[in-house]
Amino acid sequence: MQTIKIKYFSDDIERLRYIDGKSDWIDLRASEEVELKAGQFKLIKLGIAMQLPEGYEAHIVPRSSTYKNFGIIQANHCGIIDESYCGDNDQWMFPAIAMRDTVIHVNDRICQFRIFEHQPTINFEECEHLTGADRGGFGSTGTH
Repeated sequence: MQTIKIKYFSDDIERLRYIDGKSDWIDLRASEEVELKAGQFKLIKLGIAMQLPEGYEAHIVPRSSTYKNFGIIQANHCGIIDESYCGDNDQWMFPAIAMRDTVIHVNDRICQFRIFEHQPTINFEECEHLTGADRGGFGSTGTH
């Protein structure tokens, strides 16, 4: 089991925890009240900073209900935080674009994260042909 140092920027948000039996993704919460009009962009503070272990990164994505509940999408679709983003003021944020007028309250669960090991070093070997079975090209699954 890894131990990760975490700093909370607010006493108003719930502390991070696993949801027993549900998933190994961990919910992140807004640590500020945000009001957005359709089309507006805002970096929403998540109220935490972490010191990830060497060789690991966190992937931040919206929860499945984020768009339905708040009408926001994540501007970069998947946020990647590596272990070098670990300073005392390196607060995690959610880059939100409002698709409709919305209000997000402190402690609203707007995204989730998971920690992954970095990709190993890869050596690319150029070839004329690949030996795998041809699946029919991009977007072709289920059309035959």
